[in-house]
Amino acid sequence: MNIGMLGTGMVGQAIGSRLVELGHNVMMGSRSAANENARAWVRSRGQLASHGTFAEAAAFGEILFNCTAGRGSLSALEFPRRSDLNGKILVDLANPLDFSRGMPPTLTVCNVDSLGEQIQRAHPLLRVVKALNTVNVELMAHPELLHGPHDAFICGNDLEAKAEATRILNEWFGWKSVIDLGDISNSRGLEMALPLWISLQKKLGTNIFNFKIVK
Repeated sequence: MNIGMLGTGMVGQAIGSRLVELGHNVMMGSRSAANENARAWVRSRGQLASHGTFAEAAAFGEILFNCTAGRGSLSALEFPRRSDLNGKILVDLANPLDFSRGMPPTLTVCNVDSLGEQIQRAHPLLRVVKALNTVNVELMAHPELLHGPHDAFICGNDLEAKAEATRILNEWFGWKSVIDLGDISNSRGLEMALPLWISLQKKLGTNIFNFKIVK
């Protein structure tokens, strides 16, 4: 499958590398086709990897992954033509974190809105599925790094898109438990989990941890 990857940072490289390992064609997009992070990633990943602009990656991908920094996600999605977004699934991994005042970061949107909802409102025909934003980048692509059961969470308005995102998490990435929280407004809770995640990271001294829901 052709996958469009928006973002060239650690998340984009981890997800993109996993998809290439599985035999998918992955185009990594950025604001400039000359992005050095994307070029270096392509050199390290071989023939199935390519890079271009956000617009080119969106046109290339049958499914899209938003791996941009949350503060730049909305502007990144303004580069593609609407016709190259409409009807496609966008797996949104981004968090609206603001580091301008140092650590810990604050959220640029919370409580009554979320980045996931903002993306869906800006692109109503894009099938947005929030996923994997509550785990470290290493666990996103390799949940087996943790022994024992643990959960991934998704939400979105499109039932078929969520079913496909769940299949991708199960079959491509190896997530055994995926909990569907409901419509895209549940992005609020997922994104507001980040302050708790940061507190736990400081307390535990590691990024390799996750949540398990017990009832």
